[in-house]
Amino acid sequence: MLFCGFVLTCGKLPEVFTEETSQQPLSPLSEHHAEPPAHVPELEALSPATSRWLPWLEVAKAVAIWITSIALLLFVPAFLGLPIIVYRSVEAGNFYPEVVTETLVLFVSVAAIVPAHLLTLFVTKNILSEGAEHSFWRAIRFEWPANVHPVIVTLISILLAVVLLALAWVVTTMYGGGKTDLDLLIEKSMYTRVATAFVALATAPLVEEVVYRGVLYPAVEKATGMGIAIVVVSLLFAGVHVLQYKNNISVIVMITMLSIVLTVARAVTGSMLPSFIIHLVFNGIQSVVIVVGGFIEKG
Repeated sequence: MLFCGFVLTCGKLPEVFTEETSQQPLSPLSEHHAEPPAHVPELEALSPATSRWLPWLEVAKAVAIWITSIALLLFVPAFLGLPIIVYRSVEAGNFYPEVVTETLVLFVSVAAIVPAHLLTLFVTKNILSEGAEHSFWRAIRFEWPANVHPVIVTLISILLAVVLLALAWVVTTMYGGGKTDLDLLIEKSMYTRVATAFVALATAPLVEEVVYRGVLYPAVEKATGMGIAIVVVSLLFAGVHVLQYKNNISVIVMITMLSIVLTVARAVTGSMLPSFIIHLVFNGIQSVVIVVGGFIEKG
């Protein structure tokens, strides 16, 4: 994006001096005295008790946004998948449990995460900025860290993502573990595989970083301090993903490590952008592997 600057040169009006200074009144006439300024009441200072509770009100608002994001992830896929389940059941004459795991139902459920994420972003934006675009991105600190060149930030973020992926490969190779729900999901069909990769790359990094590192972290940090905020936000992010990877402790360990790195990056840089880049690269490489792996298996 190019920004064009315009330079305006303004001529300064010549100053006019009169030699007959006696003609210049030394003081204004009494009838020309200006009216005294109107009294402006000063804002009342907040009481210590009110000031102490204000950060916790921000925490409550952040937790409400977090709960809303989870509720949308549960409700929207179920809402969009329900008509297919009903149709299949009516067509078969009765409800059968296998209909929930049919290819079309699973594909719609995965694809429905995209509108769930968009709704989360919409709700979060309007709560934080009351509809003002620029104040929202400033509020979540989606910006380059101060005093560090963007190229350096980008390179370090990419390097951290690659190191985490390499470490994840080593840990899961050495300790193994059962197939996760995600593994079973992408094995169902190529459609669910592509939909999963698209969600992981297109919407998940941004929306998850907005909720966890853009909203939750600064609110908790203001109320409790950096150390507790890092622990709380890291555990919340990892905890949400535990159900998805409950059959593989190695993956849970790596998700927890990823969460800690993302939160520490937010804390150290004071910006959400490095965390977003790490998350984007981490998910992006895995998305490519998921899709390419599907074609290799088919071949």
